[in-house]
Amino acid sequence: MNPPRTSTPGAGSPDRGEEPDRTETPGRDRVLVRPTAPGDIPDLLKLSRTIYSEEGSWKARELLLHQEIFPEGQMVAVGPRSGRILGMVVSLIVPIRRWPVDAPWREITDHGRLTTHDPEGDTLYGAGIAVRRDTRGMGVGSALYRAREDLLLRLGLERIRAGARISGYREVADRLSAWEYVDQVVRGERSDPTLSFQLAQGFRVLAVASDYLRTDKASLGYAAVVEWTPSPEACSSPTSSTAF
Repeated sequence: MNPPRTSTPGAGSPDRGEEPDRTETPGRDRVLVRPTAPGDIPDLLKLSRTIYSEEGSWKARELLLHQEIFPEGQMVAVGPRSGRILGMVVSLIVPIRRWPVDAPWREITDHGRLTTHDPEGDTLYGAGIAVRRDTRGMGVGSALYRAREDLLLRLGLERIRAGARISGYREVADRLSAWEYVDQVVRGERSDPTLSFQLAQGFRVLAVASDYLRTDKASLGYAAVVEWTPSPEACSSPTSSTAF
């Protein structure tokens, strides 16, 4: 089986569990991205449970530990007037050569605790992203991805890497392998709630991991390993106005 093509489809992460609306447009005028604060924890737990279910959701002790280990990598999107939390991202830095391309989420993140974070690493790894379902179309997911890109540029890192859920795969698993499913999404022949969105953000598929996130029943544990690298122009330009 040949790997899927790595080009972005002409039309139209897990990053643990996000299913952003792939039709949304960048919405920095409608959302503000800021660092996560300890006072955000109750709202983040509610958001996490709605996206990941009780079994797979973040725990308060994990979210607090993330802020101790790598506070810059933990961000929330909020309404600029209401201050209401609309989405969240969890990230860490890793030396990418240390990890096989298909390393499972539980290993690369130490079961979500992020104790594998290495400030001397070269890669910003997306451990999780979640967006409120009632904010679809507001550009929340796009704003969070742009904030991660800004962080990468500020820190001088080389790439963003993540495991993208393929939550539509279970419905067709009786007739397609995970590789075939991902290949069809990359070609633009099929849409997937998470992977199609990430491709539209400029990510490319590197591999398919077969035992990435065991609690992700919709993806049958599979994930597409995706990567984003900045253009030379972006590396030499000032970062944008994400609030930090």
